[in-house]
Amino acid sequence: MESSLRSAAFGDGVPPPSPFAVPASPRGRLLAAIGLGARGRYAAAATLLNGLRTGEDPVVASLAASTLASHRRQLGGHAAALVLDGEALTRVITEPRGEPDPDGLDAEGARADALLGLAADNLGRGRLPAARRLLARADVHTGNWRTRTRAGWVGAEIELASNISAAGIAPAEMALETARGRGAARHVVKSQLVLGVTIVNAGSAERDRAKALVESARETAQKYEFNSLLWVACLVEADFGAGHADEYRFRGAEVLHAVLRHADPCGRRLARESPWVPR
Repeated sequence: MESSLRSAAFGDGVPPPSPFAVPASPRGRLLAAIGLGARGRYAAAATLLNGLRTGEDPVVASLAASTLASHRRQLGGHAAALVLDGEALTRVITEPRGEPDPDGLDAEGARADALLGLAADNLGRGRLPAARRLLARADVHTGNWRTRTRAGWVGAEIELASNISAAGIAPAEMALETARGRGAARHVVKSQLVLGVTIVNAGSAERDRAKALVESARETAQKYEFNSLLWVACLVEADFGAGHADEYRFRGAEVLHAVLRHADPCGRRLARESPWVPR
């Protein structure tokens, strides 16, 4: 079960036969929560993650807090995510390196997750200098593939927010290359979205490539029911001037509605109050 949950979270994206069964081990429950969040099942994920945050294992507790923070961010709740990422960093700030995990589910990966999460939280709140400092603190060059991928996303988004989008292409390309190298379907989808948006905002001549990246992201997200990313992909594709823009906007709203129905009360409230989530 744990192996199939890991594959669903960080590999080919195919959910296990019983995707919502609750494993016995803390690591298994963490992987299950990551898979649930990817599919927009935020309430079920929060139930698992809140239990893990108070557990005895500081690494799992930290990863649980930063995972819940990412779910809050996906619904536009950057201030709520900031508190959770701060909690995540506190749990592992002095934790020894320990046994490495191929997907960064270890002390070093947990520290990087917390720092990159804090960078994204500050970015979402318009604090660009703080976001840059936190990104620089994360040890992305020696980190695992997931750390490098997430650092690429945050780096590209910082440049987009700073109106120097051309500088964001390199980190976005790095994120996509790294995610593809791991064969991580969900991370490839987000990397394609980040790179596509960055290319278009940079005024690059590769607009056709950007459209193809976003179209591929939408198709993969739909195939594997990555609903946390599917509604975003639909709206981005509509904004890119796709031939069926109205259809994509309707589909994006439909998926977002389904995601919010499966969110916990806190998540729904954050989405209602956020300027980042469409009505």
